[in-house]
Amino acid sequence: MKMKIRPLALYLTIAATLSACVVGKKYNRPETAMPEQFREQIVLAGDTTIVAWKIFFKDPLLVTLIDSALRRNNEVATAVLTLEQLNLSLKQAKLSILPSVNLLSSATRNYLSDNSLNGSLAGQVTGGGNFLDDYSSSLSLSWEADIWGKAAMRTDGARADYLGQRENVRAVKTRIISQVAQAYYNLITLDEQLRIADKNVSLSDSTLSMVNLQFSSGQVTSLAVEQIKAQKNTAELLVPLTRQNIVIQENALSILCGRYPNDVERTGHVELPASNAFSAGVPAQLLSRRPDIKVAEYALVSANAKTGLAKAAMYPSFNITAQSGANSFRASSWFNLPSSIFHNLGVNLTQPLFQRKELSTNYKVARLEQEKSVIQFKQAVLNAVGEVSNALSQSKHTDERLEIVLRKTAALKKANTNALMLYRSGMATYLEVITAQNNALQNDLEAISIKKDKLNALTDLYRALGGGLN
Repeated sequence: MKMKIRPLALYLTIAATLSACVVGKKYNRPETAMPEQFREQIVLAGDTTIVAWKIFFKDPLLVTLIDSALRRNNEVATAVLTLEQLNLSLKQAKLSILPSVNLLSSATRNYLSDNSLNGSLAGQVTGGGNFLDDYSSSLSLSWEADIWGKAAMRTDGARADYLGQRENVRAVKTRIISQVAQAYYNLITLDEQLRIADKNVSLSDSTLSMVNLQFSSGQVTSLAVEQIKAQKNTAELLVPLTRQNIVIQENALSILCGRYPNDVERTGHVELPASNAFSAGVPAQLLSRRPDIKVAEYALVSANAKTGLAKAAMYPSFNITAQSGANSFRASSWFNLPSSIFHNLGVNLTQPLFQRKELSTNYKVARLEQEKSVIQFKQAVLNAVGEVSNALSQSKHTDERLEIVLRKTAALKKANTNALMLYRSGMATYLEVITAQNNALQNDLEAISIKKDKLNALTDLYRALGGGLN
């Protein structure tokens, strides 16, 4: 029995020695040469923590909508299921180092030709029959020695896929948060536009009544009446268009929240989050903040592992097989132990020689995929820095636009009041009244649009810096 154990021990020792030879390269993050600060930096680098979305967004109805979207949105649900699949794949990859064990039981009868050598011998064994029985029950083991570190590379690749998908779930959630917030802000903007349209319709009504009285007394012509009516119609046209857009936006927001189109409850006013509610920090911090950058980097780690596996496929594989069980040509003596016991031990060393350059081509393709992953990672970093810079610039300049439009609003409000007073006293024409009212209407609509731009800029900045899911 000792003579049988020694060869197996020798093979295991060789396998353990060779297992230290890993052909795959260790992953190193590519150099990104990121700038020291963002362009249009308006927030001083300080605390790098991004506040949770429930703190950043102060509107309780908006918080409720975001919470519903994170729980019920189908895109989020699909990403979570994909994460569960990759978790199972990771657990399976961790088991690849273990041997496979199979239990086999079989009973066969082979009918042989009388003119064959086996047929003539069968008659001697079975007492005249031209058949041979075989009864076997065995336990077999097969194990490939991890000479080149294949199991470790499989595990690394599967772990990178899993972690990458985990970050992808975070990226999807962060995007959904941003989309819900901006859709909500758009709804409030449309509500404000509708109020302004209704207000201008009422104002035009008052002006029209006044002009009709003057027309009746012969102070103005019918031209003045018709132009005032046209001005009123301009304001009225905004009403059905805005209501239509409100319904469309409510439907889109409902679907985003994972429910059928319906009314969306909202407040009448949104408090602007402060620009310094969080710190932009420095560009290098995006590597740990942005989930999409992490997704790109984990894809690179996975590609690195696949390249190593493709290279290892060109090297020899070392397999050990062992089998032990009971075998007999008679059922009655099948488990007549120890006479029926048998053992098999096999060692295989397989070296691919000629496979039409398939293995080397696979390795070259894997290397090219890895190089593509490097480029995609660097592009993800570029995009992230660009998005933050854009959001910073938009936030900064919308503040400037808000200051200007507020001054303009005050001036136009005064001009509109003066135009009506002068018109009543005969010191201004109806055209001046129409012009003042139209300018005020357009300015009010522009002011609402700028406020929405400011809200969207802060939301984009929050998302671009990585958001806060905690």
